[in-house]
Amino acid sequence: MERQGTKTQKHKETELQLTARRRPEDLIGDMRDAFAIDCDRILHSAAYTSYIDKTQVFSLIGHQGISHRVIHVQLLSRIARTIGRKLGLIDDLIEAIAIGHDIGHPPFGHDGECYLDGLCRTAGIGLFAHNVQGVWTLERIEKNGKGLNLSLAVLDGILCHNGETTEQGITPDNASSFNELDDKITACLKGKIPKPATMEGCLVRFVDTVSYIGRDIEDAILLGIISRRDIPKEAATILGDTNGKIVYRLVEDLIANSSDKIISYSTKVFEALMVLKEFNYNKIYLNPRVKAESEKIGSMYRLVFESLVRDIEKGNTLSPIIIKFVSRIEKTYKEGLSPAVIAKDYIAGLTDTAFLRLFTEMYIPRSKQESC
Repeated sequence: MERQGTKTQKHKETELQLTARRRPEDLIGDMRDAFAIDCDRILHSAAYTSYIDKTQVFSLIGHQGISHRVIHVQLLSRIARTIGRKLGLIDDLIEAIAIGHDIGHPPFGHDGECYLDGLCRTAGIGLFAHNVQGVWTLERIEKNGKGLNLSLAVLDGILCHNGETTEQGITPDNASSFNELDDKITACLKGKIPKPATMEGCLVRFVDTVSYIGRDIEDAILLGIISRRDIPKEAATILGDTNGKIVYRLVEDLIANSSDKIISYSTKVFEALMVLKEFNYNKIYLNPRVKAESEKIGSMYRLVFESLVRDIEKGNTLSPIIIKFVSRIEKTYKEGLSPAVIAKDYIAGLTDTAFLRLFTEMYIPRSKQESC
């Protein structure tokens, strides 16, 4: 297998097709290649900075050892690049997709996504999906509405990364134009999960699961939600019972069973992974202790969303969404967008702490001393 630095003809053709940008740029003379430029643009974005204060699974915990989304994306990037080098894939493309893949996640992890999705549907603007929101954020919201103008391959990988879907094997579904990317976005908004256009995107999609499955177990053990002996024996025997062992086994298996044409697990490891994933869902993600604050989060989401929509409709210039978002973004962003879409975009970009601060500002009365 080819290592990093050696590219097949197929990779050269892929780069030529998928380094295209919606707005042509003169990048001649830049010492970086197209995907390295994309990495830098994402790393310096406001959305990437917000990762540090967005929780992954366990919200409102306050425990310093619990994973936040910034840890997840860095682990994903590191693991995926390790595998990618063994398969001769493009390192910078892997990194750009990996660090940008969860940009669209709203505050409070998947619970927040679920509540925002329900509010969007009720408001008549369609479903909310963090992968679609990620592309929308990078193209239409970053840089005060100008967007980062990322390459097609990176945006496609972010759109198609969905780690909630676990397949034994996947091959790319080529997309060589922004029209095809837009068709994929439409498919996502209908509840479908299209395949990535590149091998690098396929790899990130697989490693999304690799990077969180064992880490979530360690976090749950640290919080006393489960114990290590609870891990199903049929999974632990094959994959191990610690995050380190699980990651190493999955990475080892992916390298052994993948090529420059397919990303794949062996049947034995894939079956063990599915057992472990079911365990995580039933014993961690749906655990009543994990969901203890979920209803409160849902109530806060509803109150904030509905209030922000009203403020936009009434043109309330004192509203936080007008002061901190609408007034700072280019007018072209707002053209044709309903108040509900603008409220959705503002909320999705908030960190957990910023959301709580916003809710407090809008709904918790301050004492006279605090007001002075």
